[in-house]
Amino acid sequence: MSNKMDDSKIIRILFVCHGNICRSPMAEFIFKDMIREQGLEDRFYIESAAVSTEEIGNSIYPPAKRCLNAHGIPFDRNKTARQITRADYNRFDLIICMDRMNLRWLKYIIPDDPEGKVHLMMSYANSDRDVADPWYTGDFETTYSDIREASRTLLAEISLSL
Repeated sequence: MSNKMDDSKIIRILFVCHGNICRSPMAEFIFKDMIREQGLEDRFYIESAAVSTEEIGNSIYPPAKRCLNAHGIPFDRNKTARQITRADYNRFDLIICMDRMNLRWLKYIIPDDPEGKVHLMMSYANSDRDVADPWYTGDFETTYSDIREASRTLLAEISLSL
């Protein structure tokens, strides 16, 4: 991204995980809540998607909804999982994956990243680890903490260019 963005530029971010029912929708709504708190909702367009087709059309996983509710994070109750498409590369400024396996799967859909749009979420928290996957652990609080930590830095970095 350039140092100073055009005032009319909308920053488009797509969060990606395996099925788009846990981590990526949590990231979508956590980040939306953060930008709303900063009064920046008119400067961003945020979505989430999956690399797999396994959960397409399914709602956010109930324990993820409970975690968001517990933290007072509003979310779209009609949100359903969708798969990322090749066209999304041109639609979004940043494509942020929750883990390395997501990056590997993403290469089958979007083989090249000439503009450097694809990143790992925890890289924004200066970490080389993946966002904790609650599908396997049931620990949605750690996932929430990981996403919140990385989102704070991501928003701070972007805000410098606004």
